[in-house]
Amino acid sequence: MSTPNGFPQHSGACVTRSMEGGAVQDLHAKKAGKAAKKEAAGNGLITIEDPPGVGTSLNEALKLLPGEFKVNMKIKSITPRPPRKMVCDGCSPDSMKSTFSLLTPIRSRDVRSRSYLEGSLMASGALLGAEELSRYFPDRNIGIFVATWNMQGQKELPVNLDDFLLPTDPDYAQDMYVIGVQEGCPDRREWEIRLQETLGPHYVMLYSAAHGVLYMSVFIRRDLIWFCSEVEYATVTTRIVSQIKTKGALGICFTFFGTSFLFITSHFTSGDSKVNERKLDYNKTIQALTLPKNVPDTNPYRSSSSDVTTRFDEVFWFGDFNFRLNKDRETVDSILNQNPETDMSKLLAYDQLTSEMSRGSIFKGFQEADIHFRPSYKFDIGKDSYDTTSKQRTPSYTDRVVFRSRYKDDIQAVKYSSCPVIRTSDHRPVFALFRVRVRPGRDNIPLAAGQFDRELYLMGIKRRITRELQKRQEQKDQKASSICSVS
Repeated sequence: MSTPNGFPQHSGACVTRSMEGGAVQDLHAKKAGKAAKKEAAGNGLITIEDPPGVGTSLNEALKLLPGEFKVNMKIKSITPRPPRKMVCDGCSPDSMKSTFSLLTPIRSRDVRSRSYLEGSLMASGALLGAEELSRYFPDRNIGIFVATWNMQGQKELPVNLDDFLLPTDPDYAQDMYVIGVQEGCPDRREWEIRLQETLGPHYVMLYSAAHGVLYMSVFIRRDLIWFCSEVEYATVTTRIVSQIKTKGALGICFTFFGTSFLFITSHFTSGDSKVNERKLDYNKTIQALTLPKNVPDTNPYRSSSSDVTTRFDEVFWFGDFNFRLNKDRETVDSILNQNPETDMSKLLAYDQLTSEMSRGSIFKGFQEADIHFRPSYKFDIGKDSYDTTSKQRTPSYTDRVVFRSRYKDDIQAVKYSSCPVIRTSDHRPVFALFRVRVRPGRDNIPLAAGQFDRELYLMGIKRRITRELQKRQEQKDQKASSICSVS
């Protein structure tokens, strides 16, 4: 007989006998304890029971007591006894389970058995197979956070990234976090530490890459690193602005269980009227991004050598695409003032990217979730006002997240928004949350073997602990100060 969690259950007779025996022994123990306490009270003794496994000796404990108290008291030490054994006539090795693990028990006969299916999709116990996938994801859907942010090359990083990476709606964090940055801060490592610090000990950085000032970081729940293939990346330069600052694209790909993922972050050509140049940037990227390299295509019959986005099951493309609103500043301001909340349909009627996607001239086969947030560009730094300089740039939806899948309805957009509280750049970060269907895989792909950036993990967690201690100390000092002022 099995319990709902899959563990075998002991017979009723066994449990009853152990409970009755335990109750009788507990009753005798209580009576003996009361008598001992009564006797100790009458003789002026203090009884100390040392629990098993305590490392502090009695002499060390006495050092902590006041001298006068030590003289006037006597110590009666009780030697701890090993725990009593549970008597169970009905138990057998076949019904035993580990009391120290939540893992599903593995029967010896299952380990002994051989199968020609081992390592395939249908095999029982395959690392990337259906059984293992269902154990971690019963509905075979994972949560993915995808974000893009043009930092404008600012050295200053936000004090807190919680509102960006961990929005309160929905309640739960995601299984995977992918963050793309354009015009990244000078200290890329510091940025990654801040990401690790914010996400905490439940997440590890699976991979990161850079192309000039284009950065991308992939974080995943640490429980899931065993199911990732080797990670590969490639870059494309569309226009050289300077030796460091470039316009182009950075792609990272890997397989999770049996589903292949491609993440691309891009920075397209800027300028209100340069729509054709941006379309050329897109076309060059899909043709020149050389991925995958060693990780096999999960469905080569649906792939094209001229378009990298056709060679993966799930594709997310995000970045500063630089598409603008084809309207003057005065009209856009008027619309924003009339619709201060979530109705952006009037603005989007002038959006260049929406228009080009509807014509099929860019991002073919891609979708974008409905936009219910204000334009992410161009803000005065540190303020919520749009560009007040002499250029008076028109607010626009330059920062976007689009997606495509080989299979219908594999990707469901849950949330698409910006983060208005981060004001260190003239762009607001834009992020999207997705539910993505995952399929079982075969054990013949090159695995990442659980590798992650351990040094970053330790640095991020240390920073996280240090900041929390500082915060608590500041609160304590503030509380003490307020008490002093009142008194």
